[in-house]
Amino acid sequence: MDALDKLLSQIKAESENEQTQQQIPKQNIFQSLSPPEPKSLSLIDNLLSEVQADFAAQDTELELKKQQELEQERLRQEQIKAKQKEALKQQAKDWLEKLDPFSPEGLWFERFAESYPSKLEAAIEYLQTN
Repeated sequence: MDALDKLLSQIKAESENEQTQQQIPKQNIFQSLSPPEPKSLSLIDNLLSEVQADFAAQDTELELKKQQELEQERLRQEQIKAKQKEALKQQAKDWLEKLDPFSPEGLWFERFAESYPSKLEAAIEYLQTN
């Protein structure tokens, strides 16, 4: 019986040994399916951060360019208005020189100009509305 018990113990030990060896590859499979190591995660995070920073820089650059274009357009519009005002001022001066102060229009204009600081400003207003 001792020989039989020994043989059974030996078979049992070999069986347990085989089961242990079969479990080791399963652990390796599970380890390979587990998430990457933190180093590779930090590399991916760094790469994503760089891409986000690049996009943010591009957005900032585009916004700045847009603001500069708007400012240039505003300045251009102001220049146009200044030129128009200067042309209207000259037109008003010419009109005042030609205006006969004793004509019906001249007399009317004298009363119209009373509410303005100067006749030139009154003439400009009058010519703008007409």
